[in-house]
Amino acid sequence: MGHPSVYPTGTTIYKKDKAYNGFTVFPSVAGALLIDMNGSEVNRWAGLGGFPSKILPGGYIFGNSGVRIGKRAFQDQRDLLQVDYDGHVVWRFNGTELVADDGEPQWQARQHHDFQREGSPVGYYAPGLEPKTSSGKTLILTHENVINKAISDVELIDDKVIEVEYDGKIVWTWRASDHFEELGFDEAAKKVLRVNPSVMGEAGGDWLHLNSLSILGPNRHYEAGDERFHPDNLILDARNANIMFIVSKATGEIVWRVGPDFNESEQTKKLGWIIGQHHFHLIPRGLPGEGDFLVYDNGGAGGYGAANPASPDGHNNAVRDYSRVLQFDPLTLKITWQYTPVEAGSMLFTDSSKFYSSYISSAQRLPNGNTLITEGSDGRLIEVTPEHEIVWEYINPYYNTFNGKFSMNMIYRAYRVPYEWVPQAERPKEVDVIPPDITEFRIAGAAAGGGRVTQVEGINPNRKSLVGMSDPAEDENASGDFCVVRIETK
Repeated sequence: MGHPSVYPTGTTIYKKDKAYNGFTVFPSVAGALLIDMNGSEVNRWAGLGGFPSKILPGGYIFGNSGVRIGKRAFQDQRDLLQVDYDGHVVWRFNGTELVADDGEPQWQARQHHDFQREGSPVGYYAPGLEPKTSSGKTLILTHENVINKAISDVELIDDKVIEVEYDGKIVWTWRASDHFEELGFDEAAKKVLRVNPSVMGEAGGDWLHLNSLSILGPNRHYEAGDERFHPDNLILDARNANIMFIVSKATGEIVWRVGPDFNESEQTKKLGWIIGQHHFHLIPRGLPGEGDFLVYDNGGAGGYGAANPASPDGHNNAVRDYSRVLQFDPLTLKITWQYTPVEAGSMLFTDSSKFYSSYISSAQRLPNGNTLITEGSDGRLIEVTPEHEIVWEYINPYYNTFNGKFSMNMIYRAYRVPYEWVPQAERPKEVDVIPPDITEFRIAGAAAGGGRVTQVEGINPNRKSLVGMSDPAEDENASGDFCVVRIETK
């Protein structure tokens, strides 16, 4: 994906009468950041990591104090913290595993990618579904190293879900490797997994890379008699395997699944290949679209299977160079809403520069029907209406530099919460942010147009064209080669 080297940061678009106004929280290299709609920093919990950062009612925030360091460590967080508005730690969990790396053994959480406090199915605001702040269990996505010869000859970084009481006692555990045969891998995929389960050096093979954990919560499917959608059941997705699935809390079995093969039915073919996805969840009760799935379908590369020109060894054998946000029905798999490069303003569906993040990212349904999208790799947050209008845009101004050469301002995941969830902060004044006309916007001292215009004999000077294409609506001499590719959702 190409993008400019110089561009504004902070809030760049804001239409206050069309947006769902509140505070937005996300992790940055400078700590957990809470901003208002105009991009002003309301609070920055300096140094507090977030995988992700989440606000709870009362101005509390979830985060961590640091990352496990060592050759056998991969994205493990040392602890999971609940911190108040003034920075005091009011709850801490680090009791998953006694880790011995290069020094004295230490108890660590090994938390990664997601967690949920009891009361909130998905960790973001939905009417009447608030997370508990001084009690309740916490579901945590963790790592565990295992050797499972049925899966691979390589030691695995396995994904493990634990449920922790408020006092830190682990009361429920689920391991992904115990359910290998339920995940739908064909023989070609199993062959690749055996030798290359996304090997991460001494840390092991990150074979699934689960990146989202939530519960279903109350929903119409269970109320209609479908036991697979019991409100206590867990919903997860495996980024490295292109799989999304529901786990029965009562039995541990996988009771619903889509992927890894999206050619397995006419329904999955119409849905299209979901690759390297993040933040797969059921839209909770009380929000527009409730009962549908919502997912950031990254694209990029993922999966295991037959070799092809893009993947000579069958590892990461599904490839697509643009992103989609999909809302779809869990029973029919019919797409009910989407945001793709086309909705972002591209002529061609494959124009990834309009909308593409091949890693991290997320999507949150807001109470007014809008969707908050984290296009994470370039630190871009947008709020779009059901009609795909961008009514808020924010570019993360905090950058990290590697080796003095490569900067990134990525945002793993962002959440919007009501102003009332942070009573310590005054309700900010909301002011529209109108972006400049980009065809006339120049840095001070740069050329500003106004040069010589040459009339070409026999050509309409107002004709508009692109390389090899003309728009028949604007050009009477157009050759009819103007083309738009679109996927229908009806």
